[in-house]
Amino acid sequence: MRIGSSDIGYPHLLVAGLLTAMLLGVGVGASTSGTAYGAFNSAWDGGSALRDVATDAETETSIVYNTTEYDEATESETIAFVISPTNGYTDAEAARLESFVRAGGTLVVADDFRLHSNALLERIGASARIDQTPLRDDRHQYKTGALPVATRVESSPVTRDVDQLSLNHPTTVSPNGSTVLVRSSNFSYLDRDDDATLDDDETLDSYPIVTIEQVGAGEVIVVSDPSLFINSMVERPDNRAFADALVGSHETLLLDYSNVDERPPLQVALNTIRSSPFFQFVAGGVALSALVAVARFGRNELD
Repeated sequence: MRIGSSDIGYPHLLVAGLLTAMLLGVGVGASTSGTAYGAFNSAWDGGSALRDVATDAETETSIVYNTTEYDEATESETIAFVISPTNGYTDAEAARLESFVRAGGTLVVADDFRLHSNALLERIGASARIDQTPLRDDRHQYKTGALPVATRVESSPVTRDVDQLSLNHPTTVSPNGSTVLVRSSNFSYLDRDDDATLDDDETLDSYPIVTIEQVGAGEVIVVSDPSLFINSMVERPDNRAFADALVGSHETLLLDYSNVDERPPLQVALNTIRSSPFFQFVAGGVALSALVAVARFGRNELD
């Protein structure tokens, strides 16, 4: 049977269009994320801007869904970000991150009120801890005291071209001997009762926001506001410069999403295929079989 143009009418085109739209919708949904800080979330609370920073700096980016991928990194050339994990790292996972750092890797841990980052910091041998008390500043701020501006910045390669950091409902870092790179202004305070008011038992002072310390041959940088790296905040002064200084000084960026609740299934699948020769072979076989099937179907239709 030979198919002519007269055999294709508007119903066929409508069905084809609906199928195409459905497949595109499924593809977009499977390859994007709505998770806060997510690398494939382009909304205001997403973290896709970090990938853009890496692209501009010509730094290779790898999304980590399994901590075994740290074993493949060239530690001295790699910086890894752990941003507000929703699940705790197992002992084996934390041991891989510790090995990465001690061999010369740089690890950035950014968090505020979740519980798992301090446990990770303890397991990898870092001293700094994230204090889960809200920080406010009613003088140096953007529109509200809950969006303070950290104005005290120490000179270092990590803070190159950084004069301040713009924060979004941050907390603070307890250095415990680590070096403080960024502090809030002298007009900030810990809002211990979370009432957005400076009470008699709350004191104006300058508090640590970013610390750095050496662990083995590597470094651990702790940031008390993960929102600093989200899409809606990265262009606020001088958050982009801070991200540039961190990412641009390394050849490879690892974005660690091994312990988050939601992952784009298509991205996870692609990452699995890229990292496994076995799955690459299987995927290639499936694609080749599909092409052969389509070719045979086309020949049968034309006969």
